[in-house]
Amino acid sequence: MEDNLIFKKNPEVISRVIEDETILLPLYRTSDEIDCIYTLNTSASRVWELINGKQTLGKIKKVLLKEFDATPTEMDKELHPLLIDLSEIKAITACES
Repeated sequence: MEDNLIFKKNPEVISRVIEDETILLPLYRTSDEIDCIYTLNTSASRVWELINGKQTLGKIKKVLLKEFDATPTEMDKELHPLLIDLSEIKAITACES
């Protein structure tokens, strides 16, 4: 994934922080349509918080590297699959800056 990508959250996904986790719930018209609620751990919650439609992936990585004890390689190994997962569930979309 390129560092110049900018991610924005899908406004059709509601998020709530409960203790150290973030809960993601896609909006539906009826409760019968709900088939998934997603839970993000502490580090994934921080990534979710940093996604604002303005910061590039490179800037997000820099913040995370300051806050978490990880090398750039370790960060990429954890961050990229998370971003792919969030994209696949349509919680985020990416565009180039």
